[in-house]
Amino acid sequence: MWTVLRARAGCSSRSLLQPWKLGFPSLSTTAFDGGVLDLQEIQKILTDVQADDVKIIPAPKHNDWTDFMVLATGRSSWHVKNIAQALIYQAKQKQIGVERMMLPSVQGQEDGKWIVIDSGKVIVHALDENARAYYNLEGLWTRGTLPNEPIEDLHKALVKVRRKNNSKKPAQKKA
Repeated sequence: MWTVLRARAGCSSRSLLQPWKLGFPSLSTTAFDGGVLDLQEIQKILTDVQADDVKIIPAPKHNDWTDFMVLATGRSSWHVKNIAQALIYQAKQKQIGVERMMLPSVQGQEDGKWIVIDSGKVIVHALDENARAYYNLEGLWTRGTLPNEPIEDLHKALVKVRRKNNSKKPAQKKA
């Protein structure tokens, strides 16, 4: 039985009995640790394609699916698509010669207004100028990180407001 399995698999019985790493025996764990592209490579690519207003936001400590959020602005939808293509191209170039390529996950590439590139521990948001101003991702991800940030909006949301009596009858006073 073992000889049949060994012949079909093309490997020894020792490798069949070893536990797999991360479920895939041919993949190294280094590809999963740092992701497809690391932060320094992404910064260099964004500088090369002349992305505007690049911000690097460290993810909150309770966030385990990413370490950094990178926001970059493109001057047009073509420029935003070019930013995404440059990141994908670099991820492919980094993995030349590997048996199985791991490409970053890309969403929104059809429109070119907001493209999200998930390269493991760094997520890149490439937006055009109007989308970046409208969605205000900096405010969303940095809120609560400033120690003296006013929380007046929260207090206003929690204050109970009594409705005004719009009936024609005057309010009855209790005796």
